Amino acid sequence: MTTTVTTTPDLASRLVNGVLAIKPLFNLAKYQARQMMIKRAKRIGVPWMEEFEHLQARNWEDDLTQVQNSQLTYPEYYLRPFHAYENGDLSWQAAFELEVAARTVHASIWPEAGVKGDAQLRQSYHDILKTQVPQPQDILDLGCAVGLSTFTLQAVYPQAKVTGLDLSPYFLAVANYRSQQRQANINWVHAQAESTGLPDQSFDLVSTFLVCHELPQLATHNIFAEVRRLLRPGGYLAIMDMNPKSEIYKKMPTYILTLLKSTEPYLDEYFALDIEETLIKAGFQSPTITSNSPRHRTIIARTGE
Repeated sequence: MTTTVTTTPDLASRLVNGVLAIKPLFNLAKYQARQMMIKRAKRIGVPWMEEFEHLQARNWEDDLTQVQNSQLTYPEYYLRPFHAYENGDLSWQAAFELEVAARTVHASIWPEAGVKGDAQLRQSYHDILKTQVPQPQDILDLGCAVGLSTFTLQAVYPQAKVTGLDLSPYFLAVANYRSQQRQANINWVHAQAESTGLPDQSFDLVSTFLVCHELPQLATHNIFAEVRRLLRPGGYLAIMDMNPKSEIYKKMPTYILTLLKSTEPYLDEYFALDIEETLIKAGFQSPTITSNSPRHRTIIARTGE
């Protein structure tokens, strides 16, 4: 069973929650958080503003048209402010800053890795994948964002046909642009992860990289059911995400964890989720769980033959 991180707020956390409940102060906190990230990026050698301005200068109209499903309805949970963006992932700013943000945030995982921390995190995940998932022919990267995880999956399994699916058309537009730069043949799909519209039993591996902690529990249950439908007999679901059992989170001061939650609105639900039980109820065999960084874990669950 998955143990949970204590989330009962102490006095400091209640004070922080009270401050964040005041919209102008919440907006100021988001602004300050973003500025701190940009300053940190500059300090460690990540060209945050340069990359943002480079992408922002491009005309993205055609890229958006190529990937966007204009008939798609967005679930309510996806419309909340997220990652300090008022419109969450439904914005160009979030799409343009995702890669540099990942490099900045993950630089702190292993002090010796620095700006290579994001690449090392992905490598640690794929090292586990390669030992447990033999040569899938069809792969779905669920919640692919701007394609960072998709491109690395394609590199790990070069013989496979890879599909990247995300709910943000802005992320997918950037992903499509990056795939053209790389001359990578990837099918990009704009759809809900819990209702993909893809055929039954069409994949050998479905991978989700840093997605589950961004979901309310109900969405996670629905997505696992959808993944079970999409996988062929003997197929695999692989999840790389935050590890609630990590000593880092257990020892984190509650008020700091509260500030983290201000940009991650569903973190409490994720930490309280018994993910093994949830996977088994969705029709998977008992999963393997492997720590792949001081604060991340890889979960691999298989369908029956």
